[in-house]
Amino acid sequence: MIQLIFLLALLLCLIPLIPGVIGLILPAFSWLPPLGHQTPGLSAFTIVIHWPGLGESILLSLFTGLGSSILALLFTFTILQRYWDSEGWRRLERTLSPMLAMPHVAFAIGFAFLLSPSGWLYRLLETVGIPTGQAFSLIQDPYGVGMMLALAIKETPFLLMMSIPVLQQLQTARLLTVATSLGYSHRQSWLTVIMPQWLPLIRLPLFAVAAYGLSVVDVALIIGPTRPTTLAVLIWQWFNEPDLHLLPRAAAGALLLLLLTALTLLLMRLCEHALVRGWKSWQLNGARAHRHRRLNAFRLFRCPAPISASKNYAPSSMASSSTTGLGLYWPFVAIPVLVIPVLAVWSVALRWRFPDLLPSRYSLRFWQQEILSLFELAANSLTLALASSLTALILAIGCLEYRQQTQRGLPIWLIATPLVVPQLSLLFGVQIATYLIPGQHYWLWVYWSHLFFVFPYLYLTLDGAWRSYDIRLDQCSRSLGMTTWQTWWKVKRPQVQPAMIMGVAVGISVSLAQYLPTQMLGAGRISTITTEAVALASGQDRRVSAIYGLIQGSLPFFFFTLAFVANRLTSHYRHGRPYTRSTLADDTVCGKPHYK
Repeated sequence: MIQLIFLLALLLCLIPLIPGVIGLILPAFSWLPPLGHQTPGLSAFTIVIHWPGLGESILLSLFTGLGSSILALLFTFTILQRYWDSEGWRRLERTLSPMLAMPHVAFAIGFAFLLSPSGWLYRLLETVGIPTGQAFSLIQDPYGVGMMLALAIKETPFLLMMSIPVLQQLQTARLLTVATSLGYSHRQSWLTVIMPQWLPLIRLPLFAVAAYGLSVVDVALIIGPTRPTTLAVLIWQWFNEPDLHLLPRAAAGALLLLLLTALTLLLMRLCEHALVRGWKSWQLNGARAHRHRRLNAFRLFRCPAPISASKNYAPSSMASSSTTGLGLYWPFVAIPVLVIPVLAVWSVALRWRFPDLLPSRYSLRFWQQEILSLFELAANSLTLALASSLTALILAIGCLEYRQQTQRGLPIWLIATPLVVPQLSLLFGVQIATYLIPGQHYWLWVYWSHLFFVFPYLYLTLDGAWRSYDIRLDQCSRSLGMTTWQTWWKVKRPQVQPAMIMGVAVGISVSLAQYLPTQMLGAGRISTITTEAVALASGQDRRVSAIYGLIQGSLPFFFFTLAFVANRLTSHYRHGRPYTRSTLADDTVCGKPHYK
């Protein structure tokens, strides 16, 4: 049974790649027999190359995508350096899940309502007497600055979350203790000792962030530049042309986007290798006084070093530093936290004149107007999310169990493909392939596409729990007469259950945020909260946009909260105390806790 599940997961990861690549390359070279294009050629590439404003669109994509990735990386490293292993970090860590729960579309809508020329920030400035008539707008600005900042703020919590197991694996407290004994300051220790080890280990999450920034469509439609647009939005406009004979142009553009993303990721990999492996003098020169001045160029913020929670690393010179505040991290909490109130107020605002801080009249008319549509769209969204997440959970568990038994698992490059390949490029070829299959199976194609993108996230969420599981517990339970199924259900399942519950919440959140797979493979016939939110945010009434953005942002947060409560209740009823792995292992193996 496990072998069958593993094969199904392997097919799930491989099958979309074959039609995705073939269905992209052949139309790009003008070979599309159903439309009469039977002679391969380069005419589509010629049209794309000579398209007015193509160079500006490429530069905008690089500036917003690569710039947001670099900013998010700098923000992440600075926050880790400032707060890791401190009291402030424990409070910061509790905010990561709510920040990650908010989809990009809901965040973009709230970001636009907050920082648009008539948003709350400008209203507040006008209230305190600062004129904003000539102020630069960050929403749909021609340079993409607002979009770059929004993506950087949204992706920083993701990189922080991915850095937690990496830094735990590196045992940073010991590294900092040794570096301090050699005369390094706190900042020098992080820059020269920890950063060269941390950066290669978060390569995959960073690549995922960069690929998303280069190819994002939904966020760019809401807050991105419009004249010219980013390359992904330009290709999306080509794809939506009513004349099907123009599909080769869209395919050539999608292939160009794929090549641009691949070259950008290659450039990032080369820069990482040059910084960490090639140019080592800055790591090996030692803690010298003159180096301290040169390291100032690498500092993003000047801040006091934290007091470590570890007893082994508490230099007396830092004893006066306070770590209870989260001054560096507050923008990454404040902006997402303000998004929900802004959307909630706009959804019931009937009259809200500028520069009033609050509406002068309220009404539920727009909720009453949209309530029936909301129920239908929410039902579609939740059905797809639950179906794809539960299926992905079964496939991920089967793959991890197969790896544990045979020491052979899915290749990491295969799992990472949906994360780093632009959705627009991959889905274009998949959609072309679905045209060749008779029948209108739109719901099935959308479900398949959601499952394809949900599975990697859920697999990576469960991977840590399976790797940290002590296999000796299985051996002990089998020696006591339990079957394989009884061992898994009574011994292993309680220990990995928190990760499974959280993985389902992650999968639901990922599915609810899918815009391009639903639009492209659903052919506009499968509508969800996300597709409607993006459509309404492009120029409809702000109140209706706020309603859909609020619902789209609240659903993932509800499931994350439900997962957190379920884990806490499960731990309480099973143990009567907070869950600790060592106590659970002793109870299972020895029959009683081990007291020292």
